[in-house]
Amino acid sequence: MIFRQITHDDLGCASYLVGDEDAAVAAVVDPKFAIEEYLELARYLGISIVHILETHTHADHVSGHGRLASATGARIHIHREAGAAYEHEPFDDGWELSLGAVRIRAMHTPGHRPEHTAFVLTDTRRSEEPWAVLTGDSLFVGDVARPDLAVEKDEGAREIFHSLRDHLLTLPPATEVWPGHLGGSMCGGPGMDLKIASTVAFERAHNEMLQAADEAGFVTRAIRGLGPQPPNFKTIVELNRGELITDGVEAVPLTSRQVTQRARAGAMLVDVRTDLQFDEAHIPGAICIPALHAGFGTRLAWLAGREDEIVLVGRADEDARRAAQLAVAVGIREFGGYLAGGMTQWRTEQRPVDRIERLEVERLAPLWQSDETLQILDVRERHEREAGYIPGSRFTPWHDLDRPPGDVDSDRPVAVICASGLRAAVAASILQCQGLRHLLHVVGGGVPTWAALGHPIEVPQPAAA
Repeated sequence: MIFRQITHDDLGCASYLVGDEDAAVAAVVDPKFAIEEYLELARYLGISIVHILETHTHADHVSGHGRLASATGARIHIHREAGAAYEHEPFDDGWELSLGAVRIRAMHTPGHRPEHTAFVLTDTRRSEEPWAVLTGDSLFVGDVARPDLAVEKDEGAREIFHSLRDHLLTLPPATEVWPGHLGGSMCGGPGMDLKIASTVAFERAHNEMLQAADEAGFVTRAIRGLGPQPPNFKTIVELNRGELITDGVEAVPLTSRQVTQRARAGAMLVDVRTDLQFDEAHIPGAICIPALHAGFGTRLAWLAGREDEIVLVGRADEDARRAAQLAVAVGIREFGGYLAGGMTQWRTEQRPVDRIERLEVERLAPLWQSDETLQILDVRERHEREAGYIPGSRFTPWHDLDRPPGDVDSDRPVAVICASGLRAAVAASILQCQGLRHLLHVVGGGVPTWAALGHPIEVPQPAAA
């Protein structure tokens, strides 16, 4: 039997190549947009990819099913309730696909989306008992899928409860669980682990979400503390359900002069270098979204509209080209190009730069105590804020900074803080684009570090019933 997990680490997605080496055939489950790794594996193993299976219509990334079908001639399969407009073979609960001695059985598990399906794998050469299940966006390692991306959240949570209790958790205890997402994905909750697999027995015993005694308790847990919905998720669903996308997007090199012209015409400049490099010197008007950290595509999708023209700026050309590939995976396809030669070329030409002052988190408390004009802006998510915040700090999640916060005085210094420093970098760059000049990017940690240093933390009181 052939079994490979292929991950897209920027988005926390997992896809699978499953097949039979003797029969020389395989299927890809939930392919990512960049299909080169599947093709390379098929050549290496001497097999043909003849089927493409989708657990559901994805909301957080653009599927590679169109590109992979075009490259291999493979047939695409998805549950009938998906309503897919592209050429495919629909299936229903219980449908089976044989790949030599490997049997794949569809187990309809609605909740995350109405069409959601898990795939139960059996290697009949060894046993008639299933050895693994590809759970897609239903059961994760340490968590379950979010229920609010296709239906009302209470309804979605109830469906997930029954998909788990009545179907997935009835599989043999030793059945391996291979999920469609790993830690860092926006399709699950904070308990989702970076561990790549688990078992039905282990998740039943140790997954906190599975400890609820009844449906009502599960629903309460599932909707408690839901984070913001993935950016442009409706657009991504439309792309994945519509006509097949078979072409990638190529970002073209631009001279420094062309970059300046594009920016003046309204293009969004995105600097993909590290936050340290950005703070030290960047093109005026650029936004800092480092591509070396997981989540680049998702962060970009929060800020860029579907029709916005994007110009990428890296340390060198390869940085920008890689960032473009990550952006395409979340449905962003309008590229004005990238700065040829990167910031190295911009600095060589002695073109103007802006800077943002960095402030180590250890220095924040003494500075705040000595400077009454200093404001602290917390840019974490709401559920993080509700767990505890710096007394007196202002609050706006980084992705909601479409205008300067109303309670922030733009004439006074602002220290921008998150949990680690990364989101604060993005937020500080946005505020600088909005005209704030006295900015301090808090680095080396954030609010949790502040608390660990023994500084006061305030916890909001629950609203009165």
